[in-house]
Amino acid sequence: MNNLVSIKSATLSEDLAQQLSNAIVKGEIAQGSKISEPELAKQYGVSRGPLREAIVKLEGLGLVTRTANIGARVIQLNTQDMLDTFSMREALEGMAARLAASSMARHEIEGLYALLDKHQAYLDDNQDEHYVQQGGNDDFHLRIIHASGNTKLIRLLTEELYAVIRMYRRHTADQRSDPRQALREHRAILDAIANHEGDLAELLMRRHISRASHLLKQAMEHTALASQ
Repeated sequence: MNNLVSIKSATLSEDLAQQLSNAIVKGEIAQGSKISEPELAKQYGVSRGPLREAIVKLEGLGLVTRTANIGARVIQLNTQDMLDTFSMREALEGMAARLAASSMARHEIEGLYALLDKHQAYLDDNQDEHYVQQGGNDDFHLRIIHASGNTKLIRLLTEELYAVIRMYRRHTADQRSDPRQALREHRAILDAIANHEGDLAELLMRRHISRASHLLKQAMEHTALASQ
């Protein structure tokens, strides 16, 4: 019986962590805001135990920091942290693309081409509006990461970096231009993977993420100037 209660509690805390993660990424829970356990427990209709477990998971994802005698707060995005995060992302996702060129199954590659066609159609139908809010860009990158087959690489990217990466990207989505350029870069990366050109796939992925980092830096600096 105790084991059953424990399993239910773990499942609840995981579900709650996912909901809170999405709320932080979308800005529904503001950057820098203090985490109020009583308010969140009431809002989500849960007890304090699973909520505390969920907050610990958020801390592990890098979305929340905890300070003695102060408690937990949502992270505050800043340019240097973004550059550090994307520097790691560039190296790791470049490696993932190279590994995927050797291991990605044909049906997975065809599925990614279909996804890019879907992104193309979205841009055509929505006057080149960014599809970041649809999660499509995340899906493209995550599929390649999982296709790498490297368990530790997958864990580092999906469990320790991607929530913060999503937060940075959504925070500046409205100020970034030319989504078609990103789509062209995605197609070039996928072509290299489909042709089993691992070195080229890694190079193109690293260039793609380096460019994204540069654009994010510009957008964050623009936001900082606008708020002064």
